[in-house]
Amino acid sequence: MTSKIIASSKNWIESKAIEQLNQTAMLPGMSQTVGMPDLHPGTDTPIGAVFACQGLIYPHLVGNDIGCGMGFWKTKLHKSQCKLDSWTKKLAAIESRPDTSSNYNQDLAEAGLSPSIFDKSLGTIGGGNHFAELQKIESIIDASSFEGMALNKDAIYLLVHSGSRGLGENILRDHQKHFGNGALKADSREGKEYLGRHNNAVQWAKVNRQIIATKFMNAIATQGQRIIDVCHNCVVAGAEIETNPWLHRKGAAPSDQGPVIIPGSRGTLSYLVKASGEQEQNLATLAHGAGRKWKRSECRGKLEQRYSRESLKRTTFGGRVICEDNALLYEEAPQAYKDIDIVVGDLVEAGLVTVIATLAPLITYKTGAVRR
Repeated sequence: MTSKIIASSKNWIESKAIEQLNQTAMLPGMSQTVGMPDLHPGTDTPIGAVFACQGLIYPHLVGNDIGCGMGFWKTKLHKSQCKLDSWTKKLAAIESRPDTSSNYNQDLAEAGLSPSIFDKSLGTIGGGNHFAELQKIESIIDASSFEGMALNKDAIYLLVHSGSRGLGENILRDHQKHFGNGALKADSREGKEYLGRHNNAVQWAKVNRQIIATKFMNAIATQGQRIIDVCHNCVVAGAEIETNPWLHRKGAAPSDQGPVIIPGSRGTLSYLVKASGEQEQNLATLAHGAGRKWKRSECRGKLEQRYSRESLKRTTFGGRVICEDNALLYEEAPQAYKDIDIVVGDLVEAGLVTVIATLAPLITYKTGAVRR
């Protein structure tokens, strides 16, 4: 079986990512694999792809951060109220405050979850490419859709990218301890057990994003309304796909749950888009970001002589970056990512999305040196 990649000639897809995608396509039961324009190599499987499998579930294709996704809030703040320096100081201390995980039992209960040993990480963003970012509207492309979402061109928005922290990793390790990277029959006892734990982790991650957002908004004395929350690391039954496979999304957003945000890097725009046209060719799936261009191990060597730490804490939009972890500051620099304009442009060119609006970063919070 061959793989499909949605990318134009302007885009650059690393050969290793293509190789991983083709190798995944050869797994037993695999019926279709589609790489998004942000496709890039992962440890064993590529990131930025969706895999359709008949009757089988492959937990390693979902990975260890089950439920990772994007939440998007409209705050009650007007952009004229933005206080970059003051807010940066307040937000920098967010994760150094005392653990209040015991206060989150009600949030968990409302989501149908029981307390666990992993709840100490609730309200924390995590490392890697996770972040929370205050944004403002840069441009409105589709005014009708924008107004239909009850958005405000002058409001300040919050985008949160985080997942299930140690919970998802524990679930994957338990599976691999017994089955390695092997598949599970979806209707088997083991398959149903994994799906149950997987679904709990998806819910836990959603609760985590809400708690992060609440902490963020409390720190700058505001409240907000959640507009979007989508998961891009999960396995779901593809009910809208003719052959009804199990869709494994690894760093890929669903297109059948309403509009989604496709973020660039902390120094570029984010795109608010909605699906358009038929969604069969892409398995009802879209890119989830710009996609890495450089390996993490390469970033510091490429950038340290050209950019100081302080210069990387300012963006081309005049925004601020909160990150006290030197390695992470360089690993997540905008230069390490592909061009978000090309990624989104590829989806538009393929007839898969319509751009509603673009958003510019104001303050980007990355996990710093103080972690739980």
